[in-house]
Amino acid sequence: MAIILTTDRLRLRHAECRDAPAMLLLLNEAGFLQNIGDKQVRDLAGAEQYLQNGPIASYLQHGFGLYLIERLSDDAVLGLCGLVQRDYLDRPDVGYALFEQFSGAGYTSEAALAVVQFAREQLGIRQLCGIVSPHNLASKRILEKVGMLQVGQKIVPGSDKLVDYYQLDLV
Repeated sequence: MAIILTTDRLRLRHAECRDAPAMLLLLNEAGFLQNIGDKQVRDLAGAEQYLQNGPIASYLQHGFGLYLIERLSDDAVLGLCGLVQRDYLDRPDVGYALFEQFSGAGYTSEAALAVVQFAREQLGIRQLCGIVSPHNLASKRILEKVGMLQVGQKIVPGSDKLVDYYQLDLV
């Protein structure tokens, strides 16, 4: 298990195929489907494939990706947080998704702040961005909490989805 970083309450580590049961649940939560989108993952094999083709492939290709968030006090899997290199964005995107039962406790902000610090100090990344559905006010607050400013909107290629675009210079 590759631990990337820890905070006061959280551990962020590489996602692994053994995390497929948690991913299956997370990817099909109402909030994930509404705010991020339907990844068409309906069974454990699909969740494992999502992990292999998404986060795990990203670690190898980019040296970063979405990390599994675990609570230190009980090892509960809370969700994902990390960096995503999207083809249509010119800088890494800070991404996150938590199980709804854990929202509102500050875990997402804690993880996102740690990921931004990790990007700056360990990865040497100079610029980050964030994309969020215009109606997702909670996610916008998290991006603003890590220091991002909204600078416009973008259409996600291959869809008609319009997202608010945030950016942050780390230098």
